[in-house]
Amino acid sequence: MSRTRADYPLAETQPQAVEGPRGKRLSDVTLDAVLDGRITMEDLRITPGALLAQGEIARDAGRPALARNFARAAELVNVPQDVIMQVYELLRPGRARSKQQLIDAALMLRQSHQAHLMAEFVEEAAQVYEERGLFTFRF
Repeated sequence: MSRTRADYPLAETQPQAVEGPRGKRLSDVTLDAVLDGRITMEDLRITPGALLAQGEIARDAGRPALARNFARAAELVNVPQDVIMQVYELLRPGRARSKQQLIDAALMLRQSHQAHLMAEFVEEAAQVYEERGLFTFRF
C-alpha cells in the first residue's frame, strides 16, 4: 500500500496500520495492557515498515531527502546499538583516520547487516571527507 501526505500522521489517520515488532497494534497499547504485561518495551520499538511508510509520505510531500533518511533508518532498526555508535563516531569529522576506515565500516554494514543504503551513505562520506581533508585527528 502506497502512502501519501494525506496519511500523515499515521498514528491518527491509520492507527490500525501502526504495529510494533511483535505485531501489537497501536490500539493495543493501553495502560491496562502495560500493567498486565501484555505490552512491553519491545512493543513500543519502531519497525522498518513504519519508517518506510513515513518515507513514502515524505516522498509524496516533495521531501526526497527526508524519504532517503527514513529508508536508511529502516535499515538500521535491527543493527546492534554498539555498531551504530561505532559508525557514528567514525562519521564525526576528524575521528576516522583514513578513508579505508569508513570503507571498512560500509562493507561491514552491507555484509553483516544488509544495510545497503547506509553503506552507500558511509562510502559517500568517505569520498567527501577525503576531498575536504577531514581525516586528520583533531583532538
